[in-house]
Amino acid sequence: MEHIKSLTTYIASFVDELVEANVEEVVVSPGSRSTPIAMLMAEHPDIHVHLNIDERSAGFFALGIAKAKKKPVALVCTSGTAAANYYPAVIEAHYSRIPLVVITADRPHELRDIGAPQAINQNHLFGQYAKWFVDTALPEESADMNRYIRTVASRAVHTAQAIPSGPVHINVPLREPIVPDLSIEDLWSQGKRGKSYVAAIHGEASLSEKGFEEIAKRLEGTTKGLIICGDQMSLKAVDSVCRLADALSFPVLADPLSQLRSGKHSKENVIETYDTFLKSDKVDERFYPEVVIRFGAMPVSKPLLQFLKAHEPKEMFVVDQGKGWRDPTLRSTVMIEANETLFCEELIKRLSANQEESTSWLSLWKKINAQTAQALKTLTSGQGWFEGQVVQEIVDVVPEGTALFVGNSMPVRDIDSFFLNTEKDIPLFVNRGANGIDGVVSSALGVSTAYDHTVLFIGDLSFYHDLNGLLAAKMHNLNLTVVLVNNDGGGIFSFLPQSKQEKHFEFLFGTPTGLNFEHATRLYDGTFSSASSWEEFRHAMNHAFTKGGLHVVEIRTTRTENVETHRSLWKLVSEEINLSNGVE
Repeated sequence: MEHIKSLTTYIASFVDELVEANVEEVVVSPGSRSTPIAMLMAEHPDIHVHLNIDERSAGFFALGIAKAKKKPVALVCTSGTAAANYYPAVIEAHYSRIPLVVITADRPHELRDIGAPQAINQNHLFGQYAKWFVDTALPEESADMNRYIRTVASRAVHTAQAIPSGPVHINVPLREPIVPDLSIEDLWSQGKRGKSYVAAIHGEASLSEKGFEEIAKRLEGTTKGLIICGDQMSLKAVDSVCRLADALSFPVLADPLSQLRSGKHSKENVIETYDTFLKSDKVDERFYPEVVIRFGAMPVSKPLLQFLKAHEPKEMFVVDQGKGWRDPTLRSTVMIEANETLFCEELIKRLSANQEESTSWLSLWKKINAQTAQALKTLTSGQGWFEGQVVQEIVDVVPEGTALFVGNSMPVRDIDSFFLNTEKDIPLFVNRGANGIDGVVSSALGVSTAYDHTVLFIGDLSFYHDLNGLLAAKMHNLNLTVVLVNNDGGGIFSFLPQSKQEKHFEFLFGTPTGLNFEHATRLYDGTFSSASSWEEFRHAMNHAFTKGGLHVVEIRTTRTENVETHRSLWKLVSEEINLSNGVE
């Protein structure tokens, strides 16, 4: 049948060009209208298809794969509300700058807006969150149309990858019949030209010679400066930032997501406990910076944000190759569009020798950091069954190279406070684009496709929110160890002002569920254990790493006690630091 041939060659050209443009992983959710796309992707020898039944879970699963492998990942679903379920993951991909190629099948134009089943308006469905949208032409058998759809595929992938990376949306209307003919010869060569129909070359943003000289001049003679690093630091940038810190004698305040706190690189100037000691109201003018150089997204730490707003530096340089305006402090003086590694290397060339005063400033920060780290280690180990201690226990027990995915709300804040510098290589991942609790399990499982071992550190409400994501572990034989902190509700709200309004707090914010997560774990062929001591916790974790597969290790805590312990700990740490520094 002529229609089947044109449909097959057209979609085959599209799929093959995605491969030529470096798409290797595709997450497919089952549906009828997307049949030719899904079947031809499964047929292509160079595409790895992951089946994920729930589109919301599928979106976050693809997001996790793209985060871990640092490559564009495609998503495929049928028409109707299936596509709408991608929305949360698309928003997260937009804000966290993750390249996703979202492919939604659709009804042909004549079936739109007339009451046809499973037909919604999919044009620009994701609004401003998609970097690019195209409603493709209907399949036709001609050399030009095969070249056209190849161009669409290539443009979509390269647009998704271009800095700042993000999601693109390809809407593909298809007429019935929709089952392709896989017996057609030379299926993947239709409309093909060379390695890629349209290649794209992405350059690195930089400054002019004059621009670098100007920044170096403005830094000249500065003795009180900070380098602040947030999410999305590349491994190359990690080394370059450390070298820039050496050249300037500036401390580096490193968010855990910067990847600066773990690994074999030098951490001589890396300050990791700022979230703790900046909580103290006795941090005096000795610590007020004159200059700040910031890389990546704004760190998680609220005390750091408040510190920068309260003690405004004379200069704040925000370096962002992605052309963003990511400055919630509203204190930036210069927004710099440049590749972070290139910026550091070029600036280092133009800096004069360090001055003694700057070295003294660095020593001050290193001293308080060392004292705080020691106090945290000593005091957390003495707190007994404490949520903050989970972080150090995870760091101690995980094998080298284990990926750690962290849930939002309390887990990411505990990671910020208690994840101390370590030589162990532990890549950290968090969905901090929109900071939501949706899709965290699925994203962690996506990350697990790239690592032998992956640990998910998550709270009970966030875990419940994406329980269906666990199906991916069962279907694809993935290794995921879930450290589930179960305080029966929304622990983060107990730290917020609404917790003082006792009348409605527990009903509206505490939201206890009383769920037994062992049943859900068993549903997906996982192993469940509830630890009541750190010895039991370590044993369960080691068993999980040895056996592989899905494991949930639960730690049950009480929200009210957790708040009291956190606040008591901050008070004790503050007293330790103040005492050793002679602060009255």
